[in-house]
Amino acid sequence: MRWLAWNCRIDVASKGDIGWKRRDNHGGRMEFKAKKVGDRWLFRVRNRRFDDWREHRAPPLEDWLELLDAVRRRIQRNLIPEIEEEHLIKTIREKYPEAAL
Repeated sequence: MRWLAWNCRIDVASKGDIGWKRRDNHGGRMEFKAKKVGDRWLFRVRNRRFDDWREHRAPPLEDWLELLDAVRRRIQRNLIPEIEEEHLIKTIREKYPEAAL
């Protein structure tokens, strides 16, 4: 019997994903990842390693700052162009004008 490829769902991280982990309010571990698509960032979250990723529509400032830190580290290793930091800071300032960057 031959397996059809279209019925297999593989959810692996792509090369452009930036991920991090943190604790939620109840002390549980959460995993986050962000990916730039066009001119916007898409965030996804899951609670445990084998849970499905779900969309994180309104990430708090804490997640945006974590993403900014990860982008800065990738710029130093020449994995992301320097202009991405400026675009991300602009996006954060639009969403959170009171944030100190």
